[in-house]
Amino acid sequence: QVQLVESGGGLVQAGGSLRLSCAASGRSFSTLAMGWFRQAPGKERDVVAAINWIGTSTYYADSVKGRFTISRDNGKNTVYLQMNSLKPEDTAVYYCAARINSGLGFRGEEFQYWGQGTQVTVSS
Repeated sequence: QVQLVESGGGLVQAGGSLRLSCAASGRSFSTLAMGWFRQAPGKERDVVAAINWIGTSTYYADSVKGRFTISRDNGKNTVYLQMNSLKPEDTAVYYCAARINSGLGFRGEEFQYWGQGTQVTVSS
């Protein structure tokens, strides 16, 4: 089992920044590929960004390229999502997910473990 706990969400004005963190426990973190997903009210859950086990390969949704950065610290069992130039359309619940396969994944069904989510609200 893998436990994931997100933090760092909140309310921010458009153009601002937030950094989300996801702390993992229960399994060797370096064996996990990680991802960030988001779900806005009335919409499906979509991938935001993903990273492989060592951080050498990343994936970003087109809507966040150039604004968001995913990174990980295997020594701290934590994955991060730095979000800059936030827009109102980035408002959603953001979920951290773990995949028991060190390779990069970017579809929800590829991830076995999920956090509870953290709310990000961007005001215009």
